[in-house]
Amino acid sequence: MKLDGALYPWRFRIVLALLALLVGVIAWRIVDLQVMDQAFLQGQGDARSVRHIPIPAHRGLITDRNGEPLAVSTPVTTLWGNPKELQAARARWPELAAALRQDPAALSERLQQLATREFTYLVRGLTPEQGQAVLDLKIPGVYAQEEFRRFYPAGEVAAHLVGFTDIDDRGREGMELAYDEWLAGVPGKRQVLKDRRGRLIKDVQVVQNAKPGKPMALSIDLRLQYLAHSELRNVVQEYGAKAASLVMVDVQTGEILAMANQPTYNPNNRRNLQPAAMRNRAMIDVFEPGSTVKPFSIAAALGTGKYQPDSVVNTLPGWMRIGRYTIRDVSRGGMLTLTGILMKSSNVGISKIALDIGAEPVYTVMQQAGFGQDTGLGFPGERVGNLPNHRKWRDAETASLAYGYGLSVTAVQLAHAYAVLGNEGVNVPLSLLRLDRTQEGVQVIDKQISSTVLQMLQAVVEEEGGGGARAQVPGYHVGGKSGTAKKISGTGGYTKDAYRSFFAGVAPLSNPRIAAVVVVDEPSKGQYYGGLVAAPVFGKVMARALRLMNVAPDNLPPPAPVQTAEATTSKGGRG
Repeated sequence: MKLDGALYPWRFRIVLALLALLVGVIAWRIVDLQVMDQAFLQGQGDARSVRHIPIPAHRGLITDRNGEPLAVSTPVTTLWGNPKELQAARARWPELAAALRQDPAALSERLQQLATREFTYLVRGLTPEQGQAVLDLKIPGVYAQEEFRRFYPAGEVAAHLVGFTDIDDRGREGMELAYDEWLAGVPGKRQVLKDRRGRLIKDVQVVQNAKPGKPMALSIDLRLQYLAHSELRNVVQEYGAKAASLVMVDVQTGEILAMANQPTYNPNNRRNLQPAAMRNRAMIDVFEPGSTVKPFSIAAALGTGKYQPDSVVNTLPGWMRIGRYTIRDVSRGGMLTLTGILMKSSNVGISKIALDIGAEPVYTVMQQAGFGQDTGLGFPGERVGNLPNHRKWRDAETASLAYGYGLSVTAVQLAHAYAVLGNEGVNVPLSLLRLDRTQEGVQVIDKQISSTVLQMLQAVVEEEGGGGARAQVPGYHVGGKSGTAKKISGTGGYTKDAYRSFFAGVAPLSNPRIAAVVVVDEPSKGQYYGGLVAAPVFGKVMARALRLMNVAPDNLPPPAPVQTAEATTSKGGRG
């Protein structure tokens, strides 16, 4: 009997041939990989063992104008775990929780939920010593990586301006956010060998060096910043105020020398941070500036040629009606010169002037001084304010604009406007960065007019009955204007008993160097007038600031005559 396969011998031969061909192909491939094309296997092996891990780069240093550090990067250790590996070391989880200062039950629950994953953060931002203490426990599945964390030496004093970074070292507030690309470094790469469980076997080489962020010098002077912070804190406590702000500007360069706010916060410890404390009110809060804008209305009147410094305006009987509105003065008034209108802060007087010259000159001067305009600082969240420009100005709108209602400004804009007055009418752009050379300015107010207005503001501070006596600075001539404005209520009208107190001024008047603005929000204890609440803060800060900046006094009493020995002898002989 014959087998069926014997009937088709060619089938058997084909199968054998195919098997032989397959063996030959496999043998050729083995020879090819091992002898001729070794790079392929090496690449596959490297792909399973060679890794590129990032080298962290620290952010650029932020300093004040004198090089004092405001934000520095410090190395920290971040511990991470492989939950898969940690499942085999359950008995050591309580020990790990104790080392991490975490709740054992919470850590155990988290590791069980992530049992199928290979990565989770255990804790971030430890000091290198703390991180090494945990690693020394040699718990399987616990690893470390280097990072940097931001530290702010000035703490709450410069918090609103400098800002802070998040846990991943990215800018989130203030200058840290505005200049994040400039400050952020470029991470490097390091080539290492790891086993299949991710454990480091060998550090091979640095493929790309980390590039640190670029440094940045701010325009503020930390000494002046401390002064502003301290005095604002005192005035808030003394008068039970809701908040306060202070801005100081270099009149000649436009650099902001100090910018402080209350309440504030500690950027190094933000666990109990209140959102209201984070606001840089000097740049974000807008308000009606009240009487602090009257000098610009006077400048507009002088610019028309219809008024001179000794022009007289009848403000009797201390009030006037415009349509259904009544404008009142705090004092009864009388026949007042332009200087007298500023000294008495007469709403009636300034309204009559504005109605006489029209709204356009007043609007133009205020616009050119920076009201309602972008400062160009690029600060996150900065408000522009509002300077209305009506197609047809009604009398009530014209009058209210002249004495500081119906428009809104920030403290920075108000300080900038007074810097224009102090800089002989030249508008120089503001800067939050230290400048190596003076910026180009634009003449927006006639030089003679700005000088005349400053002399009037000197009378407001230094002459009896001026209302700004508490802003005086011993040894220096100072010019400024106080203001008090009712706050707008949530219904659109004005509150009955909530005010903002202001004082804005320039010093020293012989050669103006600093313009400063103080804003106190809702003083609730005792007084609320700007001349009583905000003016003393201005005087105290300005007095110490001028001395710290070595500005020569311009208001010293004449020296007493010195008697010589010869004169004394001759007098004695006559006796």
